[in-house]
Amino acid sequence: MSRRSRDDRGQAFPIYITVVAGLLFLAFAYFAVGQAAATRNGAQTAADAAALAAAQDVRDQIFEGFLDAVESEDAWQDWLGGSGLTGVDGAAACAEAAGFAAKNRASADPCQCTEAECTVGVRTDYTVGESIVPGTEGMRGEADATAVVEPRCRVEGDDTDSIEFSCDGEDWIIDPDDLDDPDVLPEAADLFSVYLSE
Repeated sequence: MSRRSRDDRGQAFPIYITVVAGLLFLAFAYFAVGQAAATRNGAQTAADAAALAAAQDVRDQIFEGFLDAVESEDAWQDWLGGSGLTGVDGAAACAEAAGFAAKNRASADPCQCTEAECTVGVRTDYTVGESIVPGTEGMRGEADATAVVEPRCRVEGDDTDSIEFSCDGEDWIIDPDDLDDPDVLPEAADLFSVYLSE
């Protein structure tokens, strides 16, 4: 009777080894999936930051164009509305995107900016790394993001003599003679919101 019991224990040992090996394989596989997810999340973070940086640069360009239009008594309403503009330097905005992507260990390409939005694609400079899954050592994270530049304001009045407008319930009156005084001027963020598109 005791001899049979020892034989049963001996037969169970290979099953035990097989189960442990299977569990270890699953653990390493889950680790590989986690590495891939972390790389993908890193790429998305870099894309979001790059798109927001580019859109903020576009917003600043529009704001400067608005102030120049006020000073030259040009059609400042066009700048305030943010539509139909031709003075936005998309290359400069994309340079900002590239800088922020690099801070997140990624490369920004492609990048496209208009006066209304910036779309940036990124690829991580780092890979998923070696794992039990073949080929992961060369895999890089890729993602894209779009940031929107949206006017907050509506013009009060219908002529260009009075520079009055309202932005999200806050009223502004600008005197062209006070353009050098930052204390009386709105900031770019007061006139335009920048946010990631869903």
